[in-house]
Amino acid sequence: MQTVAVLSLKGGVGKTTVVLGLASAALRRGARTLVVDLDPQCNATQTLDPDETEATLADVLEKPTASVLKAAIAPSSWDGEVDVMVGSEELETLNEPDPGARRLEKLGRALAELRHLLADGELPYQLVLMDCPPSLGRLTRSALVAAQGALLVTEPTMYAVAGAQRAFEAVENTRDEHNANLVALGVVVNKVRTHSYEHQFRIQELRESFGRLVMPVALPDRLAVQQAQGACMPIHQWQTPGAREVSLAFNLLLARVLRTGSRGRHNAVTWPTDSEAEAAQE
Repeated sequence: MQTVAVLSLKGGVGKTTVVLGLASAALRRGARTLVVDLDPQCNATQTLDPDETEATLADVLEKPTASVLKAAIAPSSWDGEVDVMVGSEELETLNEPDPGARRLEKLGRALAELRHLLADGELPYQLVLMDCPPSLGRLTRSALVAAQGALLVTEPTMYAVAGAQRAFEAVENTRDEHNANLVALGVVVNKVRTHSYEHQFRIQELRESFGRLVMPVALPDRLAVQQAQGACMPIHQWQTPGAREVSLAFNLLLARVLRTGSRGRHNAVTWPTDSEAEAAQE
């Protein structure tokens, strides 16, 4: 099971879009996935559209037992192996700026219980995606403490680049203080307009700051993303040219995340191979 925190310290850059796109690509790939909705806005939960649960992630963070965890997880409406640990607006009350170490460890303790929830013959989760809020309180820090990898999301604007830099510093600090196994998987550039000089300038700025951590797969700015989310559908099932373009990018991004995470070191970020590109187009 690979556990990935998806974050930025700038709102509106598309963290939830990246989480949902990776979940859609994992669904296409046949990899059982759990989405953990840490953002009090609950946008991931709304798009995944699970049935009502007896508990939410807020309950899990208060009492991380197997029974509470089971009550907070539900299948999504995506007709496949994508489940969601349901978010709640109550999470905002738990997002204190300076929690103690024991409170930061509760999410990790809960995720460690996942194996105990499996029924006979049920496949384990291969991927856990944690959608973090755009702030560095307990919720985001708990995800970083629990995660094996951190995926930073930005868009090619000045303020978003600065947010990515602060998020990277948070990853480094968490690794030094709480989670020695945490790896920065890469920086995803979202909402890219190819013909924008400003966007190309900011992408080059990101490469100068982060080097090979900048993912070679950028996500294009396409209306299909909002359309698929509004319909509560995976982007891979939204049949438009823009959706197919974005889906291809998410296929490549998922392959990169899985491969980089399995290697467990920063310099694992490399350009996609021809076989990866061909497989993503199938």
